[in-house]
Amino acid sequence: MIAPENLLDHVRQSAPHDAADALEAAVDAEAAAVLQELNPMVAQQVLHQMTDERRCAILAAAPIEKAQQWMQNTGYPEDSVGWLMEPPVAVFRPSMTVRETIEALRKLTKKAFITYGYVTDDSNKLLGVLVMRDLMLGEPEKPLAEVMYPNVFSLAPAMPLTEAMKEAVNRHYPVYPVCDAQGRLLGLVRGQTLFEARAIEISAQAGTMVGVEKEERLSTPVSRSLRFRHPWLQINLATCFVAAAVVAAFQDTLDRVVLLAAFLPVLAGQSGNTGCQALAVTLRGVTLGDLKPGDERSLVIKEGLLGLMNGMLVGITAALGMIVYARIAGNPNGTSLALVVWLSMVVSCVTSGVCGALIPLTLRKFGADPATASSIFLTTATDVVSMGVFLGLASLLV
Repeated sequence: MIAPENLLDHVRQSAPHDAADALEAAVDAEAAAVLQELNPMVAQQVLHQMTDERRCAILAAAPIEKAQQWMQNTGYPEDSVGWLMEPPVAVFRPSMTVRETIEALRKLTKKAFITYGYVTDDSNKLLGVLVMRDLMLGEPEKPLAEVMYPNVFSLAPAMPLTEAMKEAVNRHYPVYPVCDAQGRLLGLVRGQTLFEARAIEISAQAGTMVGVEKEERLSTPVSRSLRFRHPWLQINLATCFVAAAVVAAFQDTLDRVVLLAAFLPVLAGQSGNTGCQALAVTLRGVTLGDLKPGDERSLVIKEGLLGLMNGMLVGITAALGMIVYARIAGNPNGTSLALVVWLSMVVSCVTSGVCGALIPLTLRKFGADPATASSIFLTTATDVVSMGVFLGLASLLV
């Protein structure tokens, strides 16, 4: 059992399922207090890992405002604005005076951290926002309708975090109201919370590209890490067999021109790097929302064109290397082998660039995480194409 004074640090450093296990043995009030200190998205994830009975007990021990927030947010997707909402506290009517509002704020600030006040009508439709400076300098008897800012920027609860971050990045507001389609105030989301949540998702991409799950942390037990990683390694092994089969199909060519074997890793490495560049740019565009619907074709064409130009340039260097190597080895077919290397490099880099863009787009189209094990599939495609084209051309031209 973890000591109460160490519980918060342990939970912060743990994956959601590990944090839920740690809170199972804690007193309800202690568990609720720990969850209040976490990023709202992380707190939601931890609660979802618990049994219904344990979750209800912790919600009952939490402050009413927090419990309502946690229960309200469960109806929204995990990567949405609604998932991060806090309940609105400083909500007033437009007929209230500045004096009445300030008196109300004196009481409210004892229970919650308030950045802005919000003015709504009887149906809770958001009419304006109150900035504290203007409120404090306003005439005491002036109604809020004359003090508030009527043009309010708000977020929708179902809006994905990526889209919300893009909308908020140039505004730099500390807090954003969240409204439904009718303009009714549902809650608030803090800018810091919004960007922290998105940073968590982005930081997980490096692992998911090679089959490491987002939930895995340094503190994850070995057995659980093994279950996360091993299936992807089996898939990777199967794809390696495919590449090995391609090489085996040209065994006679390799036996006849042994120096071809020295350039197989050169082609595989160069085409793999080209594909990884395209993959990184595509994932960045998907993550940050830069890739708009209908732009997929242009992206694939661009990456294919970049692969063509890069392949032609690096192919020249590789071809010169083949000529030098052939002369050192005493092979009279240096020029033909150099042409094979150049053509293979061009085809491989074009294919790698196209695949680097297509693989995450295809995964997204079928509802999968675009970053999930993308590099495993990309490596297979680049290895099979680069080795197959290289050995195939060598069989025909040499």
